[in-house]
Amino acid sequence: MNSTIGYNGRGCRKMIKDASEASVCIDTGCNKLNTFDIFSDIPEKFQDFDIVEVRFKNTRKGFFRNVNDLKLKRGDIIAVEANPGHDIGIVSLTGIVVMRQLLRNNIPYENTEFKKVYRKAKPADIDKWMEAMALEHSTMLKSRKIAEELKLEMKIGDVEYQGDGTKAIFYYIADDRVDFRELIKVLADRFKVR
Repeated sequence: MNSTIGYNGRGCRKMIKDASEASVCIDTGCNKLNTFDIFSDIPEKFQDFDIVEVRFKNTRKGFFRNVNDLKLKRGDIIAVEANPGHDIGIVSLTGIVVMRQLLRNNIPYENTEFKKVYRKAKPADIDKWMEAMALEHSTMLKSRKIAEELKLEMKIGDVEYQGDGTKAIFYYIADDRVDFRELIKVLADRFKVR
């Protein structure tokens, strides 16, 4: 197993390649969305559940259906369905504990159309993901200036690029309601993202 990168801003202290050459995040327990899997010692045959929980940046998590029956485990870096394109995330929970999370969050398993897990992330996916993450800080600083130039009473606190670089989420705070329609147009034009 070869170490491929150091801390990446998504809670990975290092990423390694497993026996199948897939990239795996080694979680050191020092990220905002760390979870403890109380069922980790349950035999695998009891852990078959086709929904996995995936974490992204900050407090963003989602549930995705493993339609390709991939053998996923906590820490696997995967490509998932997004609108548009795909996103890259890290598996945070698998198996029976995901069912517990769905119940806890009042998400009906049978009546919910979950987005799909496409595949374990390929090296090209990871490279694109790293390039997108590298843009986040500078994009945040530039977007703050743009909001200031438009005289908007808001503060952009963070930016998260989707794993394929086609979309960005701008996290902001404001005391009052803000009409940011013009800001969205300027940001989309400047950064070439949705």
